[in-house]
Amino acid sequence: MNILFITHRFYPDVGGIEVNSEILALAFHQAGHAVHVVTWTQRPGDKSFPYVVLRNPSLPALLKQHQWADVVYENNPSLRLSWPALLFHKPSVVAIRTWITRTDNEIAWQDKLKQRWLQRAAAVIAVSEAVRKKSWPAATVIGNPYRVALFRIMPEVARTRSFVFLGRLVSDKGADLAIQAIAQLKTTMTQSSTPLLTIVGDGPDRALLEALALSLEVKDQVVFMGALEGEKLVVCLNQHQFLLVPSRWEEPFGNVALEGMACGCIPIVSDGGGLPDAVGEAGLCFPRGSVEGLLDCMRSVVQNPARAQQLRAAAAAHLAAHHPALVGGKYLQVIEQALKK
Repeated sequence: MNILFITHRFYPDVGGIEVNSEILALAFHQAGHAVHVVTWTQRPGDKSFPYVVLRNPSLPALLKQHQWADVVYENNPSLRLSWPALLFHKPSVVAIRTWITRTDNEIAWQDKLKQRWLQRAAAVIAVSEAVRKKSWPAATVIGNPYRVALFRIMPEVARTRSFVFLGRLVSDKGADLAIQAIAQLKTTMTQSSTPLLTIVGDGPDRALLEALALSLEVKDQVVFMGALEGEKLVVCLNQHQFLLVPSRWEEPFGNVALEGMACGCIPIVSDGGGLPDAVGEAGLCFPRGSVEGLLDCMRSVVQNPARAQQLRAAAAAHLAAHHPALVGGKYLQVIEQALKK
């Protein structure tokens, strides 16, 4: 097939959609299909790709790509790049990777337009059961893949640290909940010179979080690492036993949970949105926004090694279900069926 792969943003931009676009485009290419990626991202970055990447296309170039395609795949609705499908009557498959609402959950005219656009798609894919229910009940649910070549267990790295938080330091991500839970947990754990919580990431709330750790008298138990990427991030995750994802926001999926799990961490996540799908039977969920619920989960894995081992044992099968080749194959089945229609 000639697959026109449309993504609003692409490498070197950083984000969940960008990462998943790169993974899926490669999976489609490796399955033997011709793939042309079209994106608004102008910067080329340092990577080269084995498929065509067309950045910030002119109108004639965009029309030419649509004419070339057998099928148009949108990795999240992107009407400014996909509208020529109407002219060429090419089948369209759209993946919903985030909520079709504003950040305050209001449905604006842009969201209504996207919903109308989905009505003409030959098939719609949702990245989690929560996204399907909220955004498009008729969608096929296919969970996200993860970067298997990067996120992995490193046997040579000693796993000597307890909890790690990975995310942007904003209130929606819930790092303050993790700090509050650590303040209560520290009284029941053996004192040592090793911090109980490592916070990886940066953002506008960093100073507030540092002040919170000081006020709760856990500044020695919480270490702020700043943002980490690539191998440095993988090494850091391999040093920890448990990954905390206490998001107040309902994450559409939660790739960070898969990435931590792939590095040997047991994920403890809030129960909003797609995070339960992201961890499956290999992690624990607690009520979104509840420090007490988070604390209960943390205690259960610290004080019950058998429970922790049970969760670790479930990780391999869960990760296998999110391997790029398998996920890419599921996407291609949907795309091929759309082309037959």
